[in-house]
Amino acid sequence: IMPSLVGSEMCIRDRYYNIYECGHHFIRPQTGSVPMQEFVTHSREETVAAGRALAGTLPPGALIAFTGGLGAGKTAFCQGIAEGLGCTDPVSSPTFAIVNYYRGPRPFAHFDLYRIHTENDLASAGFYDYLDMGAVVACEWSENCAELLALENPIKIHIERVDETTRKITIQ
Repeated sequence: IMPSLVGSEMCIRDRYYNIYECGHHFIRPQTGSVPMQEFVTHSREETVAAGRALAGTLPPGALIAFTGGLGAGKTAFCQGIAEGLGCTDPVSSPTFAIVNYYRGPRPFAHFDLYRIHTENDLASAGFYDYLDMGAVVACEWSENCAELLALENPIKIHIERVDETTRKITIQ
């Protein structure tokens, strides 16, 4: 797996060396399942751009399950998703609100599942309602409800903080 730069553009390659994102164009394979993708960003702006690129590939009702420690870049990636979906509200961490909802042509619900552990907790927070209405839903701290989220066939994204500005992002 090898991220590379073309000029000043970040390019993402999957383990089969197909280019998935280069210069803000994200390309999905035409057949079969999506292989694991792994890439590195070198700034907050690149992490936001990666989220923006992914947003263009997401169908209504898509679920994204994030894992990664504090300060890994999950909210920055979600900012990019919101921008890519056309949401105009400013993006912030849903830590205290549990869910932030962003309006736009393709709505986006951003959950923090740190204090959510049961199906009743998910339902009370409106999780299933957002999916049913076709909003793209992203969940930080998804490991707290991994078994429940697995039933919804999520896209899994792990973000690892390599250093102050560098992030290793794995998408499955």
